[in-house]
Amino acid sequence: MTTWSIVVAAGSGTRFGGPKQYGPLAGRRVIDHALAAARSVSDGVVLVVASDRAGHAEPGADVVVAGGRTRSDSTRAGLEAVPDDAAYVLVHDGARPLADTHLFGRVVAALAAGADAAIPVVDLVDSIRRRDGGSIDRAGVVAVQTPQGFRADILRRAHASAGEATDDATLVEAIGGKVVLVDGDPDNLKLTRPVDLAVAEALLAQVGR
Repeated sequence: MTTWSIVVAAGSGTRFGGPKQYGPLAGRRVIDHALAAARSVSDGVVLVVASDRAGHAEPGADVVVAGGRTRSDSTRAGLEAVPDDAAYVLVHDGARPLADTHLFGRVVAALAAGADAAIPVVDLVDSIRRRDGGSIDRAGVVAVQTPQGFRADILRRAHASAGEATDDATLVEAIGGKVVLVDGDPDNLKLTRPVDLAVAEALLAQVGR
């Protein structure tokens, strides 16, 4: 079964102070770590970048395309570059450089077992409250990570209406798709602040990556 990955890296990094996906991390760029992990389980990798970078080849990517105005638009741009005969499509954040081969493998295994979509999740450790008052039982909620994996036909159907959501699994659920949760990795942080680069560097050093 053919698997393709879409690595979404079109953001401007406003909160970070610049495009974090190109920052240095353990001798490589952040995006290089994300691409290598996606490549480990994929027959092909599409990299989605800002429009001014779309004309440049990137090591680790088979295709480089320009992203859109929103995250969903960027995923759709990447999906258009995925071959029609792909069975599975994984969507990964370019700003998550610590996702490893094992995590990607768990997502693919869940798809092979029959899931329409498979997403990695981790338990929350902080107490959760609503802004308008009242607490939320954290035992009933989880934090969602990437890579998220999908049957290719289901993902294409989910995006056919050009809907918007914070992640692709939400769009798949909206058309009745079956979403399976798999174990995520607490170390699979998404870089949002400059200090996160130092944290990622320390975590990579611990595991010898």
